[in-house]
Amino acid sequence: MPRGKKPYFRIMKNWAGNYTYSTSTVHEATSVEEVRELVQKHDRLKVLGTRHCFNGIADSMNRFLSLAQMNRITGLDIARQTVTAEAGVRYGDLATWLHERGHALHNLASLPHISVVGGCITATHGSGVGNGNLATAVLAIEFMTADGEIVTLSSDREPDRFFGGVVNLGGLGVILRTTLAVEPAYSVHQTVYENLPLEELGDHFGEIMSAGYSVSLFTDWRQGQIDSIWVKGRAGQAPTAELFGARAADRNLHPIKDIGPEHCTEQRGVAGPWHERLPHFRMGFTPSSGEELQSEYFVPREHSFDAILAIARLSEEISPALLISEIRSIAEDELWMSPCYRQASTAIHFTWKPDWATVRGLLPLIEAQLAPFQARPHWGKLFDLPHARLRELYPKLPEFRELLLHYDPRGKFRNDYLDKLIFGK
Repeated sequence: MPRGKKPYFRIMKNWAGNYTYSTSTVHEATSVEEVRELVQKHDRLKVLGTRHCFNGIADSMNRFLSLAQMNRITGLDIARQTVTAEAGVRYGDLATWLHERGHALHNLASLPHISVVGGCITATHGSGVGNGNLATAVLAIEFMTADGEIVTLSSDREPDRFFGGVVNLGGLGVILRTTLAVEPAYSVHQTVYENLPLEELGDHFGEIMSAGYSVSLFTDWRQGQIDSIWVKGRAGQAPTAELFGARAADRNLHPIKDIGPEHCTEQRGVAGPWHERLPHFRMGFTPSSGEELQSEYFVPREHSFDAILAIARLSEEISPALLISEIRSIAEDELWMSPCYRQASTAIHFTWKPDWATVRGLLPLIEAQLAPFQARPHWGKLFDLPHARLRELYPKLPEFRELLLHYDPRGKFRNDYLDKLIFGK
């Protein structure tokens, strides 16, 4: 960083407001040279992203490095069908830029507000039985190691390190750029179906989750039913008036019944650009419900309905603390620390009211119910599983730990979260 350019100081919370970061010192960088100077100068630091995690995964006791101003989209390679973006780029901005040039990503998360790097390094996922999570679009990452060296890992060179390094939980180094696979732009139509009994879901789970390119189920667990099914279809997947007894809504809806749909993407089967339909929420509006907590667990797809029934048995305990649950399917991948590593998965997501004392007590109950199904947690959300259990659930965790030590032997980019959950300290 140029001499004389000083950090700013601000008490910061995460996006939901439930987590206060342990330092208020933030250094901004606008170039690779400034990043290198900061990395070489300080013994400990963490990169600050769009702050959409609900736990301490991105926290620092010392200082943050912000790359928000390094937000250029540096290249669209039409021949190779790839795009390269700097670390500060958000999905909504990248999606708009790509669409204007006739291209698209294969998947998007529910929120377009998160950064590309943050979404990938935590294996944030989107939806679709045939769609891998956001990180599966990554073809190469360029990052700076603890000693200031720039390293590129790609899928066609050193594949082992690449598969270990993409979902790196912020411990590998400072991600400078990512290269992603793209495809020609496509249109999507979104139809919401209401009131599906759980019995019908059990009889037709595979058909329902395959009813569109991307499918989300929403329930508050109170009525023994799925309250709404959000089906996002591509060309050739025409919407129907009914889905196994659930009727297509004739109005736009919000996943949470008591909230208006103004901030949601267009529904009722109206086709539109992929980036305006795959997320549940529009880029220009406040997403979801505001202050909230989130947890999420991934189970192997073959155990999907049994896991859903296990959660339904906790409805009396869960529902008073819950805003909504979302159930989605995601394809398997080869990324070591992805919850979908070598298993096609169904994710059961909980959006909680902002009452941490209650949620903290519920997490062990949920994890006990899901334990027989080898449920893996979302790294950026709230869970109670210890290092020993994570070691059982993630077979490549020892190799991942060695990869972090290889590029960061003194732990410059580690924090309490990584020390506890990955290194078992």
